[in-house]
Amino acid sequence: MDVWVGSYTAATGGNGAGISTFRRSPDGALTPDRTLELASPSWLTAHPSAPVVYATNELGDGEITTVSTDLEVLGTISSGGADPCHLVVSADARHLLCSNYSSGSLSVFALAEDGTITGQTDLVRHEGSGPHPERQEAAHVHMAVVRDRIVNVVDLGTDEIRGYELAENGKLDPLSISAMPPGTGPRQLHRKPGSDLAYVAGEVAGTLVVVRETMPGSFEPVTVVAATTEPWTGDEPNWVAHLEIRGEKLYLSNRNPDVVTEFDISGEKPVALADHPSGAFPRHFAIAGGTVYVAAQKGDALVAFPVGGGEQVSYPTGTPTCVLVR
Repeated sequence: MDVWVGSYTAATGGNGAGISTFRRSPDGALTPDRTLELASPSWLTAHPSAPVVYATNELGDGEITTVSTDLEVLGTISSGGADPCHLVVSADARHLLCSNYSSGSLSVFALAEDGTITGQTDLVRHEGSGPHPERQEAAHVHMAVVRDRIVNVVDLGTDEIRGYELAENGKLDPLSISAMPPGTGPRQLHRKPGSDLAYVAGEVAGTLVVVRETMPGSFEPVTVVAATTEPWTGDEPNWVAHLEIRGEKLYLSNRNPDVVTEFDISGEKPVALADHPSGAFPRHFAIAGGTVYVAAQKGDALVAFPVGGGEQVSYPTGTPTCVLVR
């Protein structure tokens, strides 16, 4: 099993090399392996069956690079927007969806069986703003979530989760617009398996929002809780980042508090159990085999610790932004 790490490079003011890989031993320890120089591959997504990984090149003129599992570049195309920050493959593996943060747009690309991107099939652009004058001055698409043919697009700038239906030809048909509490700045949406509940990482407000799916792709807020065990009162805001669900536990990374907070989600209202120190500015993390691997962006390190907390191990790597275990 390998751990891939995306980063910000000099192209966007970072000091990462591109994509770095580590070999993972059975006890979870990592050994540095290979590096691929690439301009700011800030997000990595693996194809579910083909031996390829897709990377966003988070640049003003955004790009998507397809990389083989042997860490060779297979192709690069325009993302259709500015500063792409997230990628997801559709359930049938026929389409790749790319969130372009700065241009507030979502682009769709057709995929061949071998994972090759064969062309862009659609592009939708959002309009609007939110109450935060700097972070929500315009639409900022941060994530797309796909379940069957339903696509939900999380817009940090407009405080909305928009629903679309993905047609067979790769076109997006609007379904719904779900409003989040003003100033939330939604960054991510994750459904709880076997439930009508889902969870939204409120980046701008520093919150975790529980929502209920009232019809396919449409959500209404249920409750809002602080993103850490106690409300954050530091000099810099808590820019909430990434969340993962594992059974009845939810894990949420908090930048500036610099912790991954563990929640009990067995009830309707999440209960914060512990704040696990996770390195400076934990942008993203992945959980594998009982270990949490955190991209500590400002710490220039991949920080690993046991699920539930424990001793940390730090692996140097420049300006990490995304962790992919494969």
